[in-house]
Amino acid sequence: MAKEDYYELLGVQKGVSEEELKKAYRKKAVQFHPDKNPGNKEAEETFKKVSEAYEVLKDADKRAAYDRYGHAAFQGPGGGAAARGPAGGGGGFHDPFDIFREVFGQQAGGGGGGGGIFDEMFGGGRGGGPDRDGADLRYDLEITLEEAARGVEKEISFRKAMTCERCTGSGAEPGSKRVTCPTCRGAGQIRRSGGIITFTQACPTCSGSGQKIEKPCTACHSEGRTAQTTKLNVRIPAGVETGSRLRSSGNGESGGPGGSAGDLYIVLAVKDHELFERQADALFCEIPLKFTLATLGGTIEVPTLFGKAALKIPSGTQSGTTFRLREKGMPSLRGGRQGDQLVRVHVEVPTSLSAEQRKLLEDFARISGDAAEPTSKSFFEKAKKFF
Repeated sequence: MAKEDYYELLGVQKGVSEEELKKAYRKKAVQFHPDKNPGNKEAEETFKKVSEAYEVLKDADKRAAYDRYGHAAFQGPGGGAAARGPAGGGGGFHDPFDIFREVFGQQAGGGGGGGGIFDEMFGGGRGGGPDRDGADLRYDLEITLEEAARGVEKEISFRKAMTCERCTGSGAEPGSKRVTCPTCRGAGQIRRSGGIITFTQACPTCSGSGQKIEKPCTACHSEGRTAQTTKLNVRIPAGVETGSRLRSSGNGESGGPGGSAGDLYIVLAVKDHELFERQADALFCEIPLKFTLATLGGTIEVPTLFGKAALKIPSGTQSGTTFRLREKGMPSLRGGRQGDQLVRVHVEVPTSLSAEQRKLLEDFARISGDAAEPTSKSFFEKAKKFF
C-alpha cells in the first residue's frame, strides 16, 4: 500500500516554515494522541504517521531528500539515494512520544517540579521532590447565630499528614541514613537519548534529590509523614457570617524534608435562627401584638441576641409597623458601629370571645359608629376611581 504524503498528513504545503510546520503537528498530535482516544487503534496509527511525517519534514536535509525522491528516499538498500531510516539509524523511527514531548516543551519522563504542556494536557509527570511543601487543608465548621454575634472559641479535630514520629521526617529507619543515589550519582538528573535528541530529566530513583534512603522507615515507608488526628483551638471573632474564612498558618499538612507546612482554612456556616433573620449586620424579627395594646399603646419587652430590650408601642399602631432597635443587631467584623434590629409587629385579633367580651366590643363598635360603617371611609374614597 502506498504511503500517504507527509505534507497532506500534516495539512501543510511544500515550503511551509518551521514554525508553521510545528503548529500543524501540534494540532494533529493533540487530535490523535492515544490518551485522547483510548482504545482507538485508528487514531493511534494516525498519530504515529503524523509523528513520522513531522520528524522528516522538520529536518532540512531530510525534507530536501523527501521533496526530491519522495518516500523512496528512506527505503532500504537499493531503494534510493538515502538508504537509512529518517532517524538516522538502521531503519525505523524512535518513539513518536519523544517527538510529541519535544514539540510541547516536555522533558521526557517528567520529574522534579512536574511538567510542561504534555503533563497539563494528559496528566503525566510526577510530584515534587523531598523538599515539597505541605498541602493546604479546608475544615467546614457550623456555628449558631448567637456564637457569631458574640464570638466563640471552638476545638476542632481532623486528620492530616504529619511528620513521622519514628523517623522524624527523614524517611529513613532509625540508625539508617541517606546515601548518594546510585542511578544519578548525586546529580539529581539523568540524560536520556532519543535518536538525535538528548533529554535531561529528574532521576526516577531519587526524584531529583541526589540521595537515596539506605533503609526506608517502616512506619511511613520513606514518605516522612503519616496520617494522624490532631486537635486545634480556633478563636472565631464576633461578626462572622456564612462563607467567612479563617486562616490558621502552618496548621495544614506537614511538608517533606526541607518543605514548609501548609495552612488550614476554616470555612464557617452560620445556622438559621428560629426567631431572627440576618441581612448583613442587621437583624429582623416579627412579634405578635395584642390588639388592645396596639390600640391603647404601651411598652413591651422584645428579645435580642444580647438579652431583652424595651420597645415603646404608640397608641393606634397598625399591623405590619416596623420599629428599629439601634445597635441591637450584629457586630461589624471590621469594627465600627453595630447593626440594628428591626422589629415588625403583627396585631393579633382574638378568635374566641366570652359573652362579656363580645358585649363590651359591641358597645365599643356602637359608640365608635363601626356598627353602621364597618369599613373605613378612607378606603371607599380611594376605591371610587375603580367604579
